[in-house]
Amino acid sequence: MTYDCVIIGGGPGGICAGIYAIRAGMKTILVEKLGVGGQIAVSDIIENYPGFPSVSGPELMAQFEKHAQSVGLEIKFEDVTKIDVEGDLRILRTGSGNDIQTKTVIICSGAKPKRLGFAGEEEFVGRGVSNCATCDGAFYRGKPVAVIGGGDTAVKESIYLSRLVDKVYHVHRRDRLRAEKVLIDRIMSRPNIEFLWKHTSKQVLGDESGVTGLKVADETGAEKDLKLDGIFVFVGIEPYTVFIECQKDAQGFIITNEKMETSIPGVFAAGDCRVTPLRQVATAVGDASIAATVAEEYVSAMEGRSYEKAAKA
Repeated sequence: MTYDCVIIGGGPGGICAGIYAIRAGMKTILVEKLGVGGQIAVSDIIENYPGFPSVSGPELMAQFEKHAQSVGLEIKFEDVTKIDVEGDLRILRTGSGNDIQTKTVIICSGAKPKRLGFAGEEEFVGRGVSNCATCDGAFYRGKPVAVIGGGDTAVKESIYLSRLVDKVYHVHRRDRLRAEKVLIDRIMSRPNIEFLWKHTSKQVLGDESGVTGLKVADETGAEKDLKLDGIFVFVGIEPYTVFIECQKDAQGFIITNEKMETSIPGVFAAGDCRVTPLRQVATAVGDASIAATVAEEYVSAMEGRSYEKAAKA
């Protein structure tokens, strides 16, 4: 069987791409390694997606999946390990050995935040530990929070949070930031940001209701407890893109043009796995709608070429 479009990834971008592809009349299948939902499925509350003033990640993705089912999107659970190009077709190799043949591919495989591995970090994700100030910062308005990290993203998010929260404890294991100078100048001017230089995070303090504090240690090993309500960890993110050999940046994010086209004809990328200035549900579905629309145009052009070739014969 040859599909018109195979979508890799069952997060918001993948589901959206599937809906657009099905509605465009393409024979489509969505391939997901674990389960529908993606990273957003572990978010406690979402308040910045239009039409849903306040909704949990699982609830929002349940609506996405319900919509996908209503248009007949086929979903298959497979681990894609490689994509090969054979003429006009793209062959998806899978962990089970069941190859999938398609005319186009839309990669919506997403990315995941890097973890530091301190006690409670994973346990309290979605209950006070976050990797997105834009998503969750408003929940801590007027409250104290901690930001962990020393790069551009950590500094930007610390500045952003300082406009919302009562106080930001900026925890960094070194004695200086790695961010751009202009960002360092900005963060140093914020009166409600307190730096904890040469400190490492040891343990999340909390209970059933969520985070209540953070245990940190200085370079001598001396520990102290910070009383706060939220912890934001910004030590980088990792895209799921090892299965595709196309043009990427130094971190492995896929480089696309404004049509979501990768360096491989017929292969598109959307959402968190590609180079983009913002990673949100809204941007993922925006990318995906473009990718699916352009993929349909690609398939139509391919069929047109095949028709012309047959007519000439």
